[in-house]
Amino acid sequence: MSRTSRTSRIALTASIASLALFATACGGGDDDKGSGKSGSADKPVTITYWSATSGAKETADAFNKTHKNVKVKFSLIPAGPEGVTKLSNAVKGGNAPDVATMDYSALPEYASTGGLEDLSEVAGEHVKGEFPENIQSLVNLGGKTWAVPFDVTPIEMFYRKDIFKKAGVEVPKTWDEYRAAAEKINKMDPKVKITNFGGGDPALLAGLSWQAGAKWYGTEGDSWKINMTDAASTKVATYWDDLLKDGLASKTPLWGEGEAKERATGKTATIIGAAWSAGGFSVGYPDAKGKWGIAPIPTWDGKPATGMYGGTSYIAPKGSDTEAAAEFIKWVTTDPEAMKARLSSLKTPSSALPANEAMREVAAKEFDGSYFEGQDVYKLAGEAADTIVPGWTWGPVNQQVNLKQGAAGADHTKMLTEGQTAGEKAITDRGLKLAK
Repeated sequence: MSRTSRTSRIALTASIASLALFATACGGGDDDKGSGKSGSADKPVTITYWSATSGAKETADAFNKTHKNVKVKFSLIPAGPEGVTKLSNAVKGGNAPDVATMDYSALPEYASTGGLEDLSEVAGEHVKGEFPENIQSLVNLGGKTWAVPFDVTPIEMFYRKDIFKKAGVEVPKTWDEYRAAAEKINKMDPKVKITNFGGGDPALLAGLSWQAGAKWYGTEGDSWKINMTDAASTKVATYWDDLLKDGLASKTPLWGEGEAKERATGKTATIIGAAWSAGGFSVGYPDAKGKWGIAPIPTWDGKPATGMYGGTSYIAPKGSDTEAAAEFIKWVTTDPEAMKARLSSLKTPSSALPANEAMREVAAKEFDGSYFEGQDVYKLAGEAADTIVPGWTWGPVNQQVNLKQGAAGADHTKMLTEGQTAGEKAITDRGLKLAK
């Protein structure tokens, strides 16, 4: 399994063939571009901004206080599928906002169907100059810049130090050791499971498959390939399905009240999360301060490697005033004042790992690491980001795949087969070629 250094790693890098294929699929021409005209102090341009992220309103307010020629009107939208649907409908209806936040996994689909403005002219050099190469590859597709990065989201492991100590378990470095730890902890106390893994979270399954070396999307000639039932992905799914079947992992659905209760009451020994997960511990499990530790996620061969779990970028939907939008986007993704405004407004501490180094320094200074007894949350997340396995590419139908996988519940093997079928159908339904 290949890995790269901090300066040269390329996670989410598409092959030249894939980029060329992506470019041919992109909708929208120059005639469809936004006005690209920014305002003046006497007559400022007002742009609209939609986001479900915490602190978004406060960053917009801070921008408005310091910028004269562009003003931002913010609207909070729902998180998850509901928010995605709202944005999609707005794009189709021609009343989309000028700026919005979007998960990296959705970018290829929106760009290839003509839902995004090409930001190459107004933000291409900004992305090239302000973000590491591996992060650029998240937003540069088909030779064009479709978004500006905000964060990077390496998967990490959070573990209960007191439970591990009581059970005589060392921090696992491999998935075999993780299972052995699960068996030992559960034998000590049958009520304690190694983690919650009740299914319904395609993004986490994707990230773990990514870590194992899978590549769900790719190209063959002028056709798209979807491969979610490969050996690496199947190994991951079978591993977790076996842990659930054997009663070592909790079947409680992810992202629900039951999951939170199990974690808060010491029924969960580890949490498989991401860099952004750390910020929620002090609020979600305040009584366990000092009991949780952070470690690299276990790997299949014992060598450091991880995938990504989520991640946010800033886009200009179709019809946007690209020049005014770019002015705000550049500020909110790289100006330390934007990060200060965001963090000062949050009720829950944020541990999101900014893609821009200057923003990361501000965030690290603001974060109170005392919950983890002095562990440097941002340093650990940065080290994890260095081990992101290169070569993963998101495809142009991932939203349809997510919906089908999410409905498969806790059967992760079924999530793969259902995703494979849904992806193949979505590719052909869009009139794209599917490799046999």
